Amino acid sequence: MQAGVFWQRAWLAVGLAGLLAVSTGAYADAALDWLNRATAATRQLNYSGIYVYHQGEHVEVQRVLHRVDASGEQEKIEVMDGTPRQFLRINNDVYCHLPDGKHVRLERNTLRRFFPALLPAQPAGLLEYYEAKLGGIERVAGRVCQVVSLEPRDGYRYAYHLWLDKQTGLPLKSRMINGNGGVVSMFVFSEVQIGKAPAPQIFANDLTGKIVQKAAFDKPAEVAWNVAPPPGFVRVQEAVRVFPGKKSPVTHLVFSDGLSVLSMFVEPITPQAQRLQGLSAEGVIGVYAREVDGYTVTTLGEVPNMALIETGNSVEKR
Repeated sequence: MQAGVFWQRAWLAVGLAGLLAVSTGAYADAALDWLNRATAATRQLNYSGIYVYHQGEHVEVQRVLHRVDASGEQEKIEVMDGTPRQFLRINNDVYCHLPDGKHVRLERNTLRRFFPALLPAQPAGLLEYYEAKLGGIERVAGRVCQVVSLEPRDGYRYAYHLWLDKQTGLPLKSRMINGNGGVVSMFVFSEVQIGKAPAPQIFANDLTGKIVQKAAFDKPAEVAWNVAPPPGFVRVQEAVRVFPGKKSPVTHLVFSDGLSVLSMFVEPITPQAQRLQGLSAEGVIGVYAREVDGYTVTTLGEVPNMALIETGNSVEKR
């Protein structure tokens, strides 16, 4: 090969590599732009619709109504089949109206949101742990959507595929995929209306004659615990809760990377009670339990087993 031809090809290869790097960066930026649009849409738009929630063999139909006005956000979720449940979110306060019609569980200053609001306020933070990619164009609930995938960069989280409305960015479908390519859970709108504000009276929170039970987010646990969750997971909630059938309060910690979530429950060991040990599952929810200094520590969530085991094994008393 002549020297001139060799160097010509060498410089061509360098140029193509540089072009590929620029294209890849632009491609990732385009995916992040879509994620930012989706986050803004779920918080700033008025919308309502019916969606189906699949989790393993469990299927639920839910109605969502979302309104934004001068007072902030109002959101209502109604479970349409099975046991009747209703959630009302007023900004960061969530009221769960229980089926007996007499009790309401209140969680104040919670980060809890409902589909389609699955993404964090700053999606760019996800890119350290997920690779964002643009997919194809598909239709959901009669609307054209851009598909965006978030592929995990390690073994501590699952992949997410999102279908975002091309006109508004609102997520209309979400699918969580495990390492084997199986569907862990999925949300999908069957019908949706975007842009029209639901009537304000829909969000009236009638507490007359009802008993409001507050989750004890501000109550410190009797025993403090050191926990080292996987990279990217940070503690986003802590509560001391009283559960039916439990003699002692249970410490509940929630960790999230902004998308994936795992919970940890710590409770004193009751000798006569049956208790979990090791790794198990509740449907598609992984569960890992161990005993630490007279307490049962249970980690669970829609995350790989490795995340549950490492989190559980890291727990120690301060």
